Amino acid sequence: MLEGDYPIIIAYMIYLIPSLSPIDERVLDEIAGLRERLRLYLHVPRRWTGPLRRSVLARAIRGSTSIEGYVSTLENVTALVEGDEGVDEKQETLDALAGYRDAMTFVLQVAADWPTIDASVLRALHYMMVRRDLEAGPGNWRPGMVWVRNSAGEIVYTPPDRHGMEDLIDEMTGRLADETAPPLAKAAMAHLNLALIHPFRDGNGRMARCLQTFVLGAEGIMEPVFSGIEEYLGGHTLSYYRALAGVGGGEWSPDRDARPWIEYCLTAHYRQARHHLRRIETTEQLWAECEILAEGAGLPERVVGALCDAARGRTLRRSIYRRVTELTTAERPGEAVATRDLAALVRAGLLVKAGEARSRRYLPSSHLQDVWRTLPARRRERRYLNPYELFGQATLPDLD
Repeated sequence: MLEGDYPIIIAYMIYLIPSLSPIDERVLDEIAGLRERLRLYLHVPRRWTGPLRRSVLARAIRGSTSIEGYVSTLENVTALVEGDEGVDEKQETLDALAGYRDAMTFVLQVAADWPTIDASVLRALHYMMVRRDLEAGPGNWRPGMVWVRNSAGEIVYTPPDRHGMEDLIDEMTGRLADETAPPLAKAAMAHLNLALIHPFRDGNGRMARCLQTFVLGAEGIMEPVFSGIEEYLGGHTLSYYRALAGVGGGEWSPDRDARPWIEYCLTAHYRQARHHLRRIETTEQLWAECEILAEGAGLPERVVGALCDAARGRTLRRSIYRRVTELTTAERPGEAVATRDLAALVRAGLLVKAGEARSRRYLPSSHLQDVWRTLPARRRERRYLNPYELFGQATLPDLD
C-alpha cells in the first residue's frame, strides 16, 4: 500500500519476555533444584521408570485435551498411549487424544536435537494434532479472523488480523533461536504468543501447550515429558484461563506486561516438579510392595509391573498384561504365558476375574487395593504452595 510516494510500513511486535525480578530468579533456582532431584532419579534405569514415563505422558495428554472439552479417563488415555485404538470413547474425543499423542510423541523423539523451531514445524505439528478433523484445516494457517468466544457465545478475545500474522509467527520463532533468557521463561512466552496470535482455525491452545514442551526439550531441560506442565494446566483450567486473559486483555496487545504469565508458569513448573517427585516416591514404594507380594506368592518377577497398574485401579486384560510386561521387562510374553500368569495372580488373591471369554478382564483384589491406599507417600499432604508465597511476594489471585 502506498500513500503518495512513501510505503506505509507496518511494524509487528510480539509479547516480549519481561525483566526477571530477584524473586523470579529465586523461584527459577528452586525449580532447578527440584529438576536436579528428578534427573538423579531418572538417570539410573529402573524397571518402574518405563511405566512412570507412560503415565506422565498419558496425564499430560489428558490434561491438555481436557482444557478444550475432550474429557476421558486416565485408563483410556493410557491405552491410547500404548497404541490401542480400540478404546471405548466418543470418536471426536478419540481423534483429539490420538492427535495430541502423535504430536507429543514427535516432540519427545526429536526435541533434544531438532535444529530450529520454525513456521513449517508448527504447521507440521498442527497437522499431526488435528489431521482427523478437516474443518480445523490441518497444517494450514487460518484463512481469516477467528475469535475466541465464551460458553455464552460472546467474544472474549480478538487475535491479530490475518494480514501480517505470518510475520508475527516468524518473529516469535526467530526469538526462540536468539533469545538468551532462561529456558522456562522462553518456553512460557512461546506458549503465550502462539495462543494469542491464534494462527489456526482450531487447536491453538493445544498447539501452544505442546510448543512450550517442545521448547523446553530443545533447550535441554531434562526429559521433555517430565518438563511440561500440561497436566497441571488441565487440573487448574480456571486459573490458566485467567492468567491468559489477564495478559491478553481481550485483544492482541503485545505492549501489555507479561510478568503475571511468567509468574503463573513458574508456579506451575514448581508445583508440577514437586508432584513428579512425590509420584516417583509413591511408584518406588508401590513397586517394592508388589515385588514382595509376587515373591510371597511364588510368582515370576515379570508380573510386578501389571500388579502395580492394577493396584492403581487399572483394569487388566491379557493384551494389556502383555504390553505392560513388555514395558517393564523389554520382552512381551506369549498369550499362553500371559494367560497362566493372570490365572496365577487370581489364585494368589491379588486379582479378581470378571467376565468370560473375549470380555474377560481382571480387577484388583481388595488386598491389592489396600496396598495402594495405605502407601505412606499417598497419605501425605498433596497441596503445594505458590512458591511466590513462600518468598513473600505473590501477586496472582488464588490459583485454585
